[in-house]
Amino acid sequence: MRPLTAATAALSLWICVAGCDRGITLTELSIDAAPGAAQPHLAGGADMPVVLSWLEPAGAGTALRFATLADAGWNPPRTLRSGAGWFVNWADFPSVVPVGADLWAAHWLVKQPGGAYAYDIVMAVSTDAGASWSGDIFLHDDGTATEHGFVSLFPWADGVGALWLDGRETGAPNGAMTLRAAVVGADAEVHGPAQVDDRVCDCCPTAVAVAATGPVAVYRDRSADEIRDIAVVRAVDGVWQPPARVADDGWRISGCPVNGPAIAALGDRVVVAWFTAAGQRARVRAAFSADSGASFGAPVDVAAGDVSGQVAVVLDGNGHAFVSWLEGSVRLAETGAMELRVSRVTPEAGAGPSHPIAHTGAGRPAGVPQMLLNDGQLLFAWTDTLEETLRVRSARVDADRVR
Repeated sequence: MRPLTAATAALSLWICVAGCDRGITLTELSIDAAPGAAQPHLAGGADMPVVLSWLEPAGAGTALRFATLADAGWNPPRTLRSGAGWFVNWADFPSVVPVGADLWAAHWLVKQPGGAYAYDIVMAVSTDAGASWSGDIFLHDDGTATEHGFVSLFPWADGVGALWLDGRETGAPNGAMTLRAAVVGADAEVHGPAQVDDRVCDCCPTAVAVAATGPVAVYRDRSADEIRDIAVVRAVDGVWQPPARVADDGWRISGCPVNGPAIAALGDRVVVAWFTAAGQRARVRAAFSADSGASFGAPVDVAAGDVSGQVAVVLDGNGHAFVSWLEGSVRLAETGAMELRVSRVTPEAGAGPSHPIAHTGAGRPAGVPQMLLNDGQLLFAWTDTLEETLRVRSARVDADRVR
């Protein structure tokens, strides 16, 4: 394994765009994380601090650590919580999220007896921008030995909105995974828990962005005949509206693909990106809305072929999107690697050329790469599984170079 240093290194990736060689220079940002660190999560940006969180081994248990971004790179990390008996998983992982100038929130997952996927969501809030944290907050109180996870945290109702997959109904005859939401106040109390959808895909990550009219959530739905397309649901005046489909892909699949959508919003403009393999054709797609997610235009195919999804999406001030995803290729097959790639997407012109950002190993330990737009730069974080030991890596590039 290469040693981690405090210095940053420039990574030149030379690619051909429209018949011409053109280079984009990535600046790698070193992270003071222990060997075995994985499951990165990025949050913040714009008028909020950028926060990177991750999990790393801590004795016989696991630690949730986080760091904020400065001009020169990541500030020294802090440990938010550590403990034994946590649920540690490549697809369902903790987060540390700034939701206001002083109000931050975090969540992690703790096992309970009853099965391999019996675990609960535990949260904490900070009212001093992450300097100190509340005691443990239990997001749900159903007490069932079922899966609770895939949490999205976001600003809502002067507190922290939380959206999650909740398995409390899965033990009943014909029971299904549900989608639920609540608000956690600065007082560390859970307010207004509600069911948002009574039947959703079992283990695809959720995502939420705040548009002009309020929170807009996306997730993989599940129909009675196993169509698992992407659904959107909005909270308007504090009330969750009926769900709707972002697009009618018609992907019928008997099990969960563990491949959730991503969303970004800026005012009334919203973009959703997702993976589908409907019709036995793997694609990364995106769709735009100009009315805070009430309706979406025809989807754009961003990438197809040997794509694996695990998408992220951001919007710039012009309403243009950047979509990232994982894919393999014949060229990479012998090395067992996958590429993290990014493309600029507009509703008018569709997807531009894709650019390679990083290599990681094939398979689930590579996790869900992260992307965030901050001060005109795209920031990426991912788990590098090509080394002897897992490690979290990050890099940034000027967004205007991705054309």
